[in-house]
Amino acid sequence: MDKGRIFRTLHEGEDLFVVPNPWDPGTTRFLETFGFKALATSSAGFAFSRALPDGAVTFDAMMAHCKDIVGATSLPVSADLEKGKGDSPDSAAETIFAADAAGLAGCSIEDHTGDPEHPIYDFNQAVERVAAAAEATRALKHDFVFTARAENFLWGRPDLDDTINRLNAFARAGADVVYAPGISDIAMIRAICQAVPKPVNVMALPSLTVAELRDAGVRRVTLGPRLTTAAFGAVRRAVREILDSGTFTFANDAEPFATLQALYAAR
Repeated sequence: MDKGRIFRTLHEGEDLFVVPNPWDPGTTRFLETFGFKALATSSAGFAFSRALPDGAVTFDAMMAHCKDIVGATSLPVSADLEKGKGDSPDSAAETIFAADAAGLAGCSIEDHTGDPEHPIYDFNQAVERVAAAAEATRALKHDFVFTARAENFLWGRPDLDDTINRLNAFARAGADVVYAPGISDIAMIRAICQAVPKPVNVMALPSLTVAELRDAGVRRVTLGPRLTTAAFGAVRRAVREILDSGTFTFANDAEPFATLQALYAAR
C-alpha cells in the first residue's frame, strides 16, 4: 500500500487522528518515535527555522524542504504549500505534480493570495484552483490526499457563512479534506463539520481538546506551528533563567543527550 493510500485510510476511519508538524529532519525522526500515524510540514515552522517570516519561503525552497522531511521518515507526510506555485489554476495543478514528485502523501493549498490588499482569492478563482489541483491528483500514479484551505479567519474576514460556502464548493470541486484555520469557537467548528461532506481538519488551539473536537465531528487535527513556537518558548524560558537567576535548572526538562544520540545513530 503506498503512503498516499495509507494517509487516505486514516481519514476513512471513524476516529479523529492527530498529525504533528516537524520543521526539520531531526524533529521529523523524533516525532516518528511517538507512534503518530502521519506527519505534516509547517510553512511557518520551516520559515522561522530559517529566520524568515511565514510566507517568505520560495516555492523551490519549500519543495526541497519537503523532500528532506519525506526522506527522514517512513510515515506519510502531507505538506503545507501555502497558495502553491502561483495564482492560476494551472499553477495549482503544477503544485500537485511537484508535491507528488517530492514523495509527499498529500498537501494543502489555500485561498490566501499573499497580497495584503486583497488577501483572499475571489470565490470563482479559488474554486477553479481547487478543481485544477483535484484533477491533477487524479492523474497521479499514486494515491494523494488533497486538502483545500479557506483562510478567511486568518485574514480579517471572520465570515462563517462564506467560509462554509467555500469549503462546500471546494468539496464539490474534488478536495479530499477541507480546512479553515483560525477558528477557535467549537460551535463554528461543529457547524462546518455538519455542513461539509468531507473530512474536516482543524488546527490545534490551547482552548480546544481532542475530546471536544472529536465530539464536534473533526476527523484530523494538525498542530501547524505549535511545536515550533513551543520550542522557541522553551529556549526563551531557559535563557531568561540563565540571565535572571544565574541557574540552569531548565536542563532538567531537556530530552537526554543519550536518547537523541542513539536515535540519530540508529539510521
